[in-house]
Amino acid sequence: MNTLTLWFHKIGSPPTFYRLAGRFTPWLFALAALTGLVGLYGGLVLAPADYQQSDAYRIIFIHVPSAWMSLFIYFVMAVNAFIALVWRIKLSETLAMCCAPIGAAFTAITLATGSIWGKPMWGTWWTWDARLTSELVLLFLYVGVIGLYHAIEDRRQAARAASFLALVGIVNVPIVHFSVKWWNTLHQGSTVRLLGPSAIDASMLWPLLLMALATKLWFLGSLFARARASLLELEAGKDWAREEALRTGAAP
Repeated sequence: MNTLTLWFHKIGSPPTFYRLAGRFTPWLFALAALTGLVGLYGGLVLAPADYQQSDAYRIIFIHVPSAWMSLFIYFVMAVNAFIALVWRIKLSETLAMCCAPIGAAFTAITLATGSIWGKPMWGTWWTWDARLTSELVLLFLYVGVIGLYHAIEDRRQAARAASFLALVGIVNVPIVHFSVKWWNTLHQGSTVRLLGPSAIDASMLWPLLLMALATKLWFLGSLFARARASLLELEAGKDWAREEALRTGAAP
């Protein structure tokens, strides 16, 4: 076994991951709070008003990072679901299932903030637009994964069944992303591009990117915290879990 494979096996060990995640989680939450506050201040206070939408556009500093995260988290969940189904790695099962509630929350925020913005811009809270509809389907997929996981008593069997559903639903992710290109929709196209110039002023771009970083840091912190709690419950009968539960005062 080479060094890289050995390292991955060590990190994938529940007790090792539990301890490493415990060290990083507070830092991730702290950095998320710091970058989020700076990003919000830049977007809500420093950035100028839009020449067409005035101050109503400022909801994008919540809406857009949340929309990006709704897709990103589903991708992370699907990757872990694939690993869990193919190699039966317990940590990947746990991470996949812990992704679902966080992704559902970001998707719900995306839909809510989109509706708030859509009312003054489109004159309606909701329309069966391709982007909105596919994002709603994404929320249903997250809820389906959560519901299926909690419907089966055996935790590992439940994780594998829910992982299969997560993999089936991955087809919706590119549909959400490319819906504004594939169909004639009310939703505006992408204004931020990784390759080439972005169609948004720099004074608005940097707070948006900072908010995107903040949401990713918060996601990692929340994922680690949830995974630690799930692993402690899943490994309750093992010595390391009992020792950690006694040390932290948690119930194994």
